[in-house]
Amino acid sequence: MGEAKIKATQFKKMVFLFTIGTSIILVPSALASDAKNDAWTPVLLGTMAALLLIGLYLALARLVPGKTIVEICMVLFGKWIGMFFSLSLFLYSFLLTTLVLRNLGDFLTASMFPETPITAIHLVYLLIVAIGIRYGLSNLARTMDIFYPFIIILFIIFVILLMPEIKFNQIQPVLSNGISPILNATYSYVSFPCLEYVLFLMILPHVEDPREGGKAFVKGMLLGGLVLLAITTLCLLVMGSEMTANNLYASFELAKIIKIGEFLQRVEVIIAVIWFVTIYCKLIVCFYMTIQTFSQSFKLGEYHPLIFPIGMLILAASIIIAPDMGYFISFDRYVWTICAFIFGFVLPLLFLLTAMVRHSWIKSKSGSRST
Repeated sequence: MGEAKIKATQFKKMVFLFTIGTSIILVPSALASDAKNDAWTPVLLGTMAALLLIGLYLALARLVPGKTIVEICMVLFGKWIGMFFSLSLFLYSFLLTTLVLRNLGDFLTASMFPETPITAIHLVYLLIVAIGIRYGLSNLARTMDIFYPFIIILFIIFVILLMPEIKFNQIQPVLSNGISPILNATYSYVSFPCLEYVLFLMILPHVEDPREGGKAFVKGMLLGGLVLLAITTLCLLVMGSEMTANNLYASFELAKIIKIGEFLQRVEVIIAVIWFVTIYCKLIVCFYMTIQTFSQSFKLGEYHPLIFPIGMLILAASIIIAPDMGYFISFDRYVWTICAFIFGFVLPLLFLLTAMVRHSWIKSKSGSRST
């Protein structure tokens, strides 16, 4: 692998910023739609599920050390079946990148730039992302180093400013609608963003210390889950479950409520800046994974020539993937959750079982030779 190594701390920040990416805007509304005033509970349950998922991914990485998930496919299944799985992962990553870009365009056209064509927004953002990817993975990691403290400070300021607006009766009574809505919301949360973590197996082999990389993976996920738990709970405590569910960009609406005297108002720019930065981080990581899955599937070696053509495909797909917001929400809820489950759980589990059988066969074969 020709890419430079990155530090475990940089990997942790990458996972953290990826986790809150589009989720910080979209998750509160999605969870409140199902779980109502218990919408904070699915974040806790989903975080525990994410720990199990990361354990699955790390177990796979330990059985086939030093390999990306595309290379793992080739090792376990050979050239042709391995290429089938690796190209499937490319399509999954491509679709994820397209959805992230479309989320950005829909948010900006709906809340800030209603007169700006969504294609123009997508094009500008993709150009910025493409420039970042041309400089390689180490450059992406250093970008996370820069943005990480900036996002943490802005989020703490955001929480402090909302403290006077909190009403604890908004989340009472607990479990008023039973457990079923909470489980439905948990499934939604696990699908987005937790099952998307499987693509980090494209980056994990580039971490300097694999053991520390695994710990960083868990820490980044937990920290991101903590932020999503905080923002979802704040939406419920300040706006209530009904208002949270009815506002697609609930955390952005939450920021509009902040008002301290006559001198501090309309500070939704804080959440907007947080989202601009985190979605850039998620988009650039997704784009990098998309290009690398394609490049490694065909053993091209050099991925830079792929940036422009794949970028243009993503630009086109982000426009045609959904004709309107209603269709996009339905796709996200009923189609993407199934795709995420297959690629984030079913395939890694299949790979792990195959790797265990292969490891056991190699071990028994070497044992028989020694005797």
